[in-house]
Amino acid sequence: ADNLSEALKKLKITSTDSTGDSLEGCLDCLLQALAQNNMETSEKIQKSGVLQVFASLLTPQSSCTAKVANIIAEVARNEFMRNPCVDAGLIPPLVQLLNCKDQEVLLQTGRALGNICYDSHEGRNAVDHAGGAHIVVDHLRSLCSKTDPASEKLLTVFCGMLMNYSNENDTLQSQLINMGVIPTLVKLLGIHCQNAALTEMCLVAFGNLAELESSKEQFAYTNIAEELVKLFKKQIEHDKKEMIFEVLAPLAENDVIKLQLVEAGLVECLLEIVQKTVDSDKEDDIAELKTASDLMVLLLLGDESMQKLFEGGKGSVFQRVLSWIPSNSHQLQLAGALAIANFARNDGNCIHMVDNGIVQKLMDLLDRHVEDGNVTVQHAALSALRNLAIPVVNKAKMLSAGVAEAVLKFLRSEMPPVQFKLLGTLRMLIDAQAEAAEQLGKNVKLVERLVEWCEAKDHAGVMGESNRLLSALIRHSKSKDVIRTIVQSGGIKHLVTMATSEHVIMQNEALVALALIAALELVTAEKDLENAQLVQILHRLLSDDRSAPEIKYNSMVLICALIGSEPLQKEVQSMAFLEVISKLRSHENKTVAQQASLTEQRLAVES
Repeated sequence: ADNLSEALKKLKITSTDSTGDSLEGCLDCLLQALAQNNMETSEKIQKSGVLQVFASLLTPQSSCTAKVANIIAEVARNEFMRNPCVDAGLIPPLVQLLNCKDQEVLLQTGRALGNICYDSHEGRNAVDHAGGAHIVVDHLRSLCSKTDPASEKLLTVFCGMLMNYSNENDTLQSQLINMGVIPTLVKLLGIHCQNAALTEMCLVAFGNLAELESSKEQFAYTNIAEELVKLFKKQIEHDKKEMIFEVLAPLAENDVIKLQLVEAGLVECLLEIVQKTVDSDKEDDIAELKTASDLMVLLLLGDESMQKLFEGGKGSVFQRVLSWIPSNSHQLQLAGALAIANFARNDGNCIHMVDNGIVQKLMDLLDRHVEDGNVTVQHAALSALRNLAIPVVNKAKMLSAGVAEAVLKFLRSEMPPVQFKLLGTLRMLIDAQAEAAEQLGKNVKLVERLVEWCEAKDHAGVMGESNRLLSALIRHSKSKDVIRTIVQSGGIKHLVTMATSEHVIMQNEALVALALIAALELVTAEKDLENAQLVQILHRLLSDDRSAPEIKYNSMVLICALIGSEPLQKEVQSMAFLEVISKLRSHENKTVAQQASLTEQRLAVES
């Protein structure tokens, strides 16, 4: 301790005119003290005011420069020392030293700047202001191909410095991307894949940058996919694989990179991991299984990568993913169902899968999760069924396979995501399927649950889908029994509210269903239509210039049907509809104009 105090005093006095030897001695003493107790020594250095002295010692000509930079690097390992280093004006001379040729000076300077930037807003700003990043990126470029140990050590330090400089800072990450750091780092990874420390630094730097959209476009122009897959195949340790996964996941959000990863053979690696870890209960294996299967699903989100792996339904990858569905692992069941939902993104794939028995596999999976089931698996299996039900030719096949009954088992679910998918699946299934729509529409339990969900104010998606399914049951069945069931369950008011939706498609569906109600069961629904103020709503829709032509047309069709009811006719007469409708006779849309003339005639006759 006495030596340290002595050295600090000496440094302050002699820094300007001392001989090299005595200066070296003081610096060695400081380095020794830091090695023994970094924090305590750093506090003493800060209190002594020596930091300001260091600024003048950081000159390319001095033989002590590397040692001074080393001391700064050591003290800056402490959080409380980073701002004082900036305040002491150390950043500009350190950045200037990046231009010198001495490897030891470059190494210690890189360490010092990297440590000062670590989690320090002030440190990063000062380095940015002094233009340090640009010089370091240039160094990476020129050193990139050198594989001697000293150069690799320097590259590792510079990568680390840039990482600390830009970590979690979008502005500085964008700056590095604009400087073209990404192709350089990818090249580094390819050349130095044998060097574990440097490889690790590259991966962390990628992980840092890969979150930004602009970086993904740059990554797509490099051979990053190939390099990462090559590196991944060599890894045995869980932690190393995890590091690569952390880079792959954000990169795989980009469709171009998805395809590159598929072509580079990532899928085979992922399937191998799944096979090795599926029966293990080790924590690392469970984590790897999840990451690998999640990444597999992500790769299938790209249209091209998905189609490449589907291979007309003959692809080995598609077959392997199918085998996940009956697995005992919830994670694999989930990934398998999500993968099928992703494969089911075009009619050709959907038709092929339904013809090859996928529906039964998904229904068996759902059956395993009816009682206290896994919500994410339920949601995924329902998503897959909903997508498969989109092509017209699949609907009847899926209905006769019993999909509607399988889905209805989840009516009791209290989980909005499951409710949402259940509703969507039923709505897809009954599209233009009159018999199925009638059967479901007469199911009192279902209709009552729909009416209940139509009031799910906290879950707009569930509310919207419930309304749409109610309307679809009427539109596709055109059945008096269905209408009576919906009236008795209190569904009419919801269809009337749906006619005021902000979505034209929903407004339209509601108006068509209401017109069918008025045509087939007006007497039964009369009271509910009156209480829901349907006539006033129609007046508003027809008066509003923003209403779409089809909304105006269907509103007028509905008015013509409503005047068959005495109370509703009185309401129509009391609201000066003729005035609004006569204006629509000159509407730019021919169909609207024609319907306006017809409606006007009907109203004139009735009055």
